[in-house]
Amino acid sequence: MKLFNTLTNKKEEFVPIKEGEVSIYVCGPTVYNYVHIGNTRPMIVFDVLRRTFEYLGYKVTFVSNFTDVDDKIIKAAKAEGISEKQLTDKYIKAYEDVRRGLNLLFPTYAPRVTETMQPIIDFIKDLVDQGYAYEVDGDVYFRVTKIKEYGMLSGIKVEDLIAGASERVDDNDKKESSTDFALWKKTDEGIQFDSPWSKGRPGWHTECVVMINDIFDDGRIDIHGGGQDLKFPHHENEIAQSMACHHHPIANVWMHNQMININNQKMSKSLGNVLWAKDLLMELGCNVYKWLMLSTHYRNPLNFTEDVLNNVKKEVEKVENIIKQTSLYLQVNHYKSEEFCKESVDQMVEALSDDLNTSLALTQILGQVKVLNQAMRNKDKDNAMISKGYQTLLRMLDVVGFVHEVKVLSDEDIELYQHWQSEKAAKNFEVADQLREKLQAKGII
Repeated sequence: MKLFNTLTNKKEEFVPIKEGEVSIYVCGPTVYNYVHIGNTRPMIVFDVLRRTFEYLGYKVTFVSNFTDVDDKIIKAAKAEGISEKQLTDKYIKAYEDVRRGLNLLFPTYAPRVTETMQPIIDFIKDLVDQGYAYEVDGDVYFRVTKIKEYGMLSGIKVEDLIAGASERVDDNDKKESSTDFALWKKTDEGIQFDSPWSKGRPGWHTECVVMINDIFDDGRIDIHGGGQDLKFPHHENEIAQSMACHHHPIANVWMHNQMININNQKMSKSLGNVLWAKDLLMELGCNVYKWLMLSTHYRNPLNFTEDVLNNVKKEVEKVENIIKQTSLYLQVNHYKSEEFCKESVDQMVEALSDDLNTSLALTQILGQVKVLNQAMRNKDKDNAMISKGYQTLLRMLDVVGFVHEVKVLSDEDIELYQHWQSEKAAKNFEVADQLREKLQAKGII
């Protein structure tokens, strides 16, 4: 397995901390609204990464959090006239409905900030005690200038941040430096928690590093993932806190997926081009949605256009049609075998093992469709070859998490199908048409 590490800016051979095991943490959503398609790109990308590791025999511990404490949550709860807890529960359920609809594996752990509050407070207190953080009027800030490695992920230099800040008015004169960021915010609005400094709530950048610290030994993991937009300041600030407490940058490998554009434009509320995942999933279905997301390499921007979508629909239709035809053929001919071509599946996994080359993996799936189509068109059909090609395709689809719903035929269904075939062969077209309508109504053809 080779992965592009954004910490070193190069593709590297993956070496796990513990042999045969992989620990992955992916930043989850701030749950104040429904998820849009941009939010689902990391969900899908890192699910494929997880599935690839599992196919290769690794035991994967996969963690993705829910940020359920935030100013946006307070504002949205007021707007909807419900409590913050009601709001976050509502949108966590909606998020999980999308995850289920996309046939994504659920995390091993899915911690919430509100359920991790004491470890967060203890962690901040430790930073204060060590001199990496300081309290002012009930707020707590992290001293960025104490971390000489700051910028190791983003390449941004502290002196440039200070210079940039001096050119504008900073409305927060409580901080020792303009670069310092909040670990704890004193507040009398919204949900509050008791702490040694004030009633308040934690800053955004602390929760993930604490959750990793809470679940994994020494707060160290193999892979930390998320969207490119989180690289700075969120992930940089996570690393700063970990360097202070543990003297390591949390993860050996950092991975970031690029953003999604709509018709060559950045997706934004101001442009009115935000596409909600739940609506798109209902319109397109799981396989088209995921194929679209995986058609472009995760480190490249994905451009969502009508032409791209139409092409994806055609490719998915090819896959789904051959599965339906082959399944029907094998059932009618009472041929069943679990044998598949491991070499073909391994070849696809090899593409995924090269920094998740999903576009090549999809090309190989289409190649298997072609092989199966040729076997089905052969006048002297080889049932064993057809079955093997069919089972190989299903296993390839499983690795990337596509859904393949196969209709199981009853004896009555098979008899009806065979009757239709015999009437067609006898050129009794009127009867054959009636039988075809029955088969279509049952979803058999």
